[in-house]
Amino acid sequence: MSFSPYGLLGLPMWGYFLVTFLTIETMFLGVTLYLHRDQSHGGLILHPALRHAFRFWLWFSSGAITKEWVAVHRCHHAHADQAGDPHSPVIFGVRRVLFEGFELYRAAARNPETLHAYGRGTPDDWLERHVYAARPYIGITLFSLLHLILFGVPGIIMIAVHLSAQPFFAGGVINGLGHAIGYRSFEMPSTATNLVPWALLLGGEELHNNHHAFPRSARFAVQRWELDIGWLFIRLFSALGLARVRWVAPRPHFERRRRELDSETVNALFTNRMHVLRAYARRVVLPVCRDLARHEPGSVPASAPKLLIRHPTLLAEEARRRLGELLEKYEVLRRVVEYREGLQQLWIGTPGNQAPALAQLREWCRRAEESGITALRDFAKGLPAYARG
Repeated sequence: MSFSPYGLLGLPMWGYFLVTFLTIETMFLGVTLYLHRDQSHGGLILHPALRHAFRFWLWFSSGAITKEWVAVHRCHHAHADQAGDPHSPVIFGVRRVLFEGFELYRAAARNPETLHAYGRGTPDDWLERHVYAARPYIGITLFSLLHLILFGVPGIIMIAVHLSAQPFFAGGVINGLGHAIGYRSFEMPSTATNLVPWALLLGGEELHNNHHAFPRSARFAVQRWELDIGWLFIRLFSALGLARVRWVAPRPHFERRRRELDSETVNALFTNRMHVLRAYARRVVLPVCRDLARHEPGSVPASAPKLLIRHPTLLAEEARRRLGELLEKYEVLRRVVEYREGLQQLWIGTPGNQAPALAQLREWCRRAEESGITALRDFAKGLPAYARG
């Protein structure tokens, strides 16, 4: 009996592409649902059977060890784009993270201090100690042998594509480009961006800015026009009794008839604080910049809105200098920034100490409505409509 160079199955060309695509997508699904949303942040609770299915597949197809992946990822969040971040393009450069992201990950995963500080709560059963963590390369070896038996010579290319997918896309694209290009719905100290609004190919991980804004959320899509493919699988598994969602990022809920500020408003603003700051940028900062540009053509640089909206810790020295010049030259811009900082103070101590926060909110709104800045006045008048939903 002769061995076929195309293995036991002998698929057509499209069949090899399909199998490779499905094995990679299943791996990405395991990364985003099991390693990321379930193990790292706990916003999703997978059924033990599904949890172990993903744990096995990740060991079998990529050699991933749960504790290492979780520890490195939690460390990334704890030090996002600051000293100690294991794979920030701000520190290492986009090119290095994109093409050497796996090497950076391995260096962090070998650090016992990182594993001890950030790897707690991950599986520590007999299988983990004696099989998965003890022999991570056995899985990849078996995966490769199975491909060669089933698909023959084409299996060599399939193996190469599969084994390079996670280091490049998860380790390079998300950690590299996901902190360099794309759009930012929410401003925060991290440089994280959303690569695309329709996150279909990497399990939803493309919505990286949303994830950094709401790390515990089991759903990465926040805006109503965004799509998180991982969330669709979560809904399916939930319907089958194989998953339970613990927390999702809030979406603003409005009761337009409300006109009075009360403790419910304070709670709603605290819950939706990232959305409130986003709305402030769109409804106050941008209109004020446009109005100033109309009254003084050519005097306000096109970069002014970005300088005002960008989180201060992310501005380079030259950008901070230009921002300082703008605020010194235009009182209205300085007041817009001061009011934003005052607004952020509202949820310090909230919701545990509501009475002072409510008094502070009422005073902030009174001053905003009397500021003479139309956009700021209108924004303040709209705050009572926020509700927790």
